[in-house]
Amino acid sequence: MEQVERIDSVRQYNDWIGVDTLHPLVSVINFNEIPTVQHFRRYMGIYAVFMKNIKCGDMLYGCQPYDYEDGTLVFISPGQVYGIDSKGKVTKPSGYALVFHPDLIAGTYLGKMIKDYSFFSYEVNEALHLSKKERETIADCFEKIAAEIEQNIDKHSKTLIVSNIELFLNYCMRFYDRQFITRGNVNKDILMRFEALLQDYFKSGKTQTLGLPSVAYCADRLHLSANYFGDLIKKETGHTALDFIQSRLIEEAKVKIFEANMSFGEIAYQLGFKYQQHFTRLFKQKTGVTPNEYRSLN
Repeated sequence: MEQVERIDSVRQYNDWIGVDTLHPLVSVINFNEIPTVQHFRRYMGIYAVFMKNIKCGDMLYGCQPYDYEDGTLVFISPGQVYGIDSKGKVTKPSGYALVFHPDLIAGTYLGKMIKDYSFFSYEVNEALHLSKKERETIADCFEKIAAEIEQNIDKHSKTLIVSNIELFLNYCMRFYDRQFITRGNVNKDILMRFEALLQDYFKSGKTQTLGLPSVAYCADRLHLSANYFGDLIKKETGHTALDFIQSRLIEEAKVKIFEANMSFGEIAYQLGFKYQQHFTRLFKQKTGVTPNEYRSLN
């Protein structure tokens, strides 16, 4: 099995890539200024964002390959594995990388909100593809962060660096929203497949063997990361993926409530609930009445 080396600090990453460490917790790398690279895989204990301007070998993120195209951003969070598979060829990268240690943002507003930038958990096929204008904005953000890193460290350094990283991530959030909109046809196809998946889940009796359908299960079956899938459903429907699943679950429950000789316990079991009271609680939460009251009203 191929050995995966660890990168647990900004200095380790800089030493490996061959650049000076100007700040112990953050670095911006201009790939145009570094030597060629070949195949590698690294476990990342730090945050990293890569922007490639041109095709540059095959990036491996986890076990999946990804070919960089013009203006593509890929986000790595601590605990993930990434690498380059150059297929034995020497490659010359072009673009930027931003790497920063979790300690940089510890105790800051960004540190509290970093989990809201869900694209750090997207898969490589869910990368952000930039327009020319967007790419210029992102490059400008990298340059501003780099310029601040090059200053002598003082009491303002951390605040300014973190603020610029937050600005950069907010631009990425905006551009991802644009990408969701411009891929509307693809998203609607995923939504239709999601509905069909739930329909099959209920009709085939999977609820009795696998339990209630989860967001993670649906995302996996649709070949999407859970975070990307959740963001896509939220933007397409205005509701979370869990709300969508629960709404379909309640529709199934309403049908079963009027089937002859079925107790509420049997209905709960058929829908995948371990306990009847959990079914009753969710049904009332979604409809305003208990299953028994709903049966009596109709």
